[in-house]
Amino acid sequence: MHPSSNDLSAPTKSRREVARSTAPLICYAIENLPKKYGSETLYEELRTAVKDGKTTLVEKLEIPPCDARSWRVAAGNLFRIVCTSGPQVADMNCWALDNLPKEKFYSSKTRQIHATHLTTGDRLWSNMPFMRPLATIVEDTIAYGFDEDGAGVHDVIGSRCDPYTHLLLSKDGEHKITCCHSNLTRQAVKDGLTEEDVHDVLNVFMCTGFTREGQHYFTKPSPVEVGDYLEFIAETDLLVSASTCPQGDVSMACAGEGDPTVYPLGVEVYKLSDSEYLRKQGWKPSAVSHYSGNHGMPQICKRVKT
Repeated sequence: MHPSSNDLSAPTKSRREVARSTAPLICYAIENLPKKYGSETLYEELRTAVKDGKTTLVEKLEIPPCDARSWRVAAGNLFRIVCTSGPQVADMNCWALDNLPKEKFYSSKTRQIHATHLTTGDRLWSNMPFMRPLATIVEDTIAYGFDEDGAGVHDVIGSRCDPYTHLLLSKDGEHKITCCHSNLTRQAVKDGLTEEDVHDVLNVFMCTGFTREGQHYFTKPSPVEVGDYLEFIAETDLLVSASTCPQGDVSMACAGEGDPTVYPLGVEVYKLSDSEYLRKQGWKPSAVSHYSGNHGMPQICKRVKT
């Protein structure tokens, strides 16, 4: 029974007091997420598959400084972004090849499901109406966690640097052409896509957080060292693209003073030597969402794969 609006015997808290006195609640019941396909040990074994000699190198490429490159990854293959020359961050996009260009990495939903910064075991989710894992992180050699300032690595809170914001912030009105958005756009056009297909990124190796006062987005020098890498398994056929950020290790403010040092990054794609290994482990490519509610509207037509 709800208390009467005339019952003034019990003191009541304002909504603001309720909010301030309530402990934080994890917004999504992530314990109900569908489990990853495969045996309980599969993803743990994939962490060392390359080192254990259980893979074959399919492709190896370099992303030049202040530029972007793309690569394709078949479902079930592994790919890693590698620090090869010096501390450098990357801004990464990915699309599902069977729904190109509509199905792509959805950074905000990934953040809601996992955390502000990603690490081993976290999945990269695609946008609605597809809503499935595109890739899963199988190894993070930095494994930074969160420091005393609340900073973490591999963030999905900041977007890519872009020339539009740079133009607003730069003192001399610079029309910059090597921001990550521009780098990714040039590569997207080479891949038959457009600027509009470039989307919010996974900031690989980037160390960021929010200040205690004001909750402002901040950065720290990336802790990445030569030899570190972030490795994924493709949960479906992917087109992946990454930019070497013109901010280098992002130890300087975007559109601020100074000339950052920018290094190339490496990309390696591997396939498992035993072509039946994943199938025997119960793994299979991810499937798009089977939601059929049509948002409460009459079922006039079915969504078709494009």
